Amino acid sequence: MGAGGGATNNLIRSLRLGDPSLELVGCHSNRFTLVQSQADRSYLVPSVDHPAFVESLNALVEKEDIGLLVPNSDDDVRGVGARRNEVRCRVFLPRCEVVDLCRDKLELSAFLESRGISVPATCAVTSLEGIEEVFDRLDPRSPLWCRLRSGQGAMGAMLVKNPEQARSWIRYWEDMRGVPATMFTLSEYLPGRDFACQALFKSGRLVLIKSYERLTYLGGGAHPAGFSSLAALSKTVFAPEVIEVCATAVQAIDADVSGVFCFDVKQNSSGAPCLTEINAGRFGLSTSIFDIPGRHNTAITYVHLAFDELVDIAEEYDVAEGYYMVRDYDTVPAVVHSDELFEGVNEVWAGASLA
Repeated sequence: MGAGGGATNNLIRSLRLGDPSLELVGCHSNRFTLVQSQADRSYLVPSVDHPAFVESLNALVEKEDIGLLVPNSDDDVRGVGARRNEVRCRVFLPRCEVVDLCRDKLELSAFLESRGISVPATCAVTSLEGIEEVFDRLDPRSPLWCRLRSGQGAMGAMLVKNPEQARSWIRYWEDMRGVPATMFTLSEYLPGRDFACQALFKSGRLVLIKSYERLTYLGGGAHPAGFSSLAALSKTVFAPEVIEVCATAVQAIDADVSGVFCFDVKQNSSGAPCLTEINAGRFGLSTSIFDIPGRHNTAITYVHLAFDELVDIAEEYDVAEGYYMVRDYDTVPAVVHSDELFEGVNEVWAGASLA
């Protein structure tokens, strides 16, 4: 699902890299996005919330003899997961309760904190008039991170230093986007290194997990805070303390969990990793950096697990250090090792010899 969009096109590339014999069929509810689909064949279907969605999907499953359905957006994961018993092929998704908990960043933070898992100190915004009280509760932490309880891509996120900045930002979203103040949270700002992880679980067991660090941000200069959730430059890293936080969090949520999970983790001022977000049931836009380097391709491993096939992975944490992913708008992400990063690149400096 989501064929033609960046996340699914990247996933299709990863699947083909892992097993070129796979037959990949794509679908989307937007015919314009579907034009760019990288699938072998592509179909226009109703959106996941349309009354005809399941019937149309099952017609496609029958026509193409589909073995596995892969929803690849938060809305598609939620919609398919809620009606998985009506879909006439396999799906490999977490339980609906897990997906819903992970979608609500405030509820997720409270749940993880109650289980002793490191998260940033977070408070709900109950009204514009009560923002001073929230700042007092989070004192002396400043600045604070103001963001929506749900959504992706740092939607609605802003770094604020005082109550008036927070109030003005939230009021803008109320007036211009119809988003109520109660959809926002204020939390401790984490100034340290910024990590992302992707993991596969099967029946409660961690099967495979990989990690990278965001170094620069795509479109960060246009964002009020100066950064975003999407890396322009990232690097594979060995970060076992980050991996432990992610794996422990998912297993605390559901001891019998299955599916793919993506994580955002940042270090606090003391250098401790804090889990800020979990995307349950879908692959991330940056899946290329999890599939090209290392011993195991995450995307194709997902397929094997979905079909209950034997997966022989001795070390769950698959580390391949020194690989960079370089990304820009309207380009395919490039994943290269540091030794290859400047191959074919010549330097020219004013006043220097070009011999």
